[in-house]
Amino acid sequence: MTLKKKIIVAAVILFIIAQFFQPHKNQSGFDTVDQFLVDTQAPKDVKHLMEQACFDCHSNHTIYPWYNSITPVNYWLNGHVKEGKKHFNVSKWASYSIQKKAHKLEELIEEIEESSMPLASYTWTHSGAQLSPAQIQSVVDWATRARMNYIHTTEIN
Repeated sequence: MTLKKKIIVAAVILFIIAQFFQPHKNQSGFDTVDQFLVDTQAPKDVKHLMEQACFDCHSNHTIYPWYNSITPVNYWLNGHVKEGKKHFNVSKWASYSIQKKAHKLEELIEEIEESSMPLASYTWTHSGAQLSPAQIQSVVDWATRARMNYIHTTEIN
């Protein structure tokens, strides 16, 4: 057997063995976003957009694509989810202070307006997550209103 064939066989064997190692999935239930949606008074269209473009990486419940069963893709996706939740996790919304809620909505507005979110790598495989200018404006308008409610609440107290 040539060196090239040995390397290919070894790579295939390593790939097969790697399939037995999977990261922990981010799935603790759909209800984890309810408090966020109720508190921010998200209209149906915004709720739908958030479900398609945000919640997989920014909540405690990810809907995984079929290719998440393939190592090392699953580790790459898991890294995106962990990073997304580190910055903004709607499942922890109830535990945020009013000031933090206002700040997180401000960050959401900035990320959406700058087209930094959703990530291009996410929209490649989730075409429904690509937001049109009208959808971006809809999310920004809703988040601005919700943010102002939190700012107004802080000023009263």
